[in-house]
Amino acid sequence: MEKKKRSPIGLIIALLVTAAAILLVRYFHIKNFNVVEPDVLYTSGQPRGMDYTRLLYKYHIATIVNVRCASEHRERNWHNEELTWVKNNGVAYRELPIERADYFPDKSTQQEFLEIMSDKANLPVLLHDSSGRQRVAMLASVWLRKVRRYSTEDTLRFVEKVKDQPVTAAEREFIEDLSG
Repeated sequence: MEKKKRSPIGLIIALLVTAAAILLVRYFHIKNFNVVEPDVLYTSGQPRGMDYTRLLYKYHIATIVNVRCASEHRERNWHNEELTWVKNNGVAYRELPIERADYFPDKSTQQEFLEIMSDKANLPVLLHDSSGRQRVAMLASVWLRKVRRYSTEDTLRFVEKVKDQPVTAAEREFIEDLSG
């Protein structure tokens, strides 16, 4: 039997297709995107470029809630991009700043977020910060506990999934205190 020779052109085409697929996945990948409840609440890191279009057309986002602080607005011009996009696409925009260092939302922020979530015209909501981890996990846990009546353990599992890390003692205490 004769051994078939492989064409270097075929290999080059395969490599180009693979590279293109990787670039497309990265280009259309929303950083740390999580579905909290379909058609109601989603969390993520900072959207960029085509992420906004995907959020609008695939998830029908009606409101973006940004928990990044004003000191973060200067990082890579994301703030102007976001404000321009929401204005041009009829998406509501709210800022509920939570500091990176002390990432637990205060009572006022919790109440504002619950008010946003209670208005059906705002749904679905995308809740985001820079990474899509700690701050969004803590604020989403407020809604899960107080509105959706999640148990402490179910809420802790959600936080671990979003953070991709074990829950700290302070986070456990915060979530337990949300029972009322």
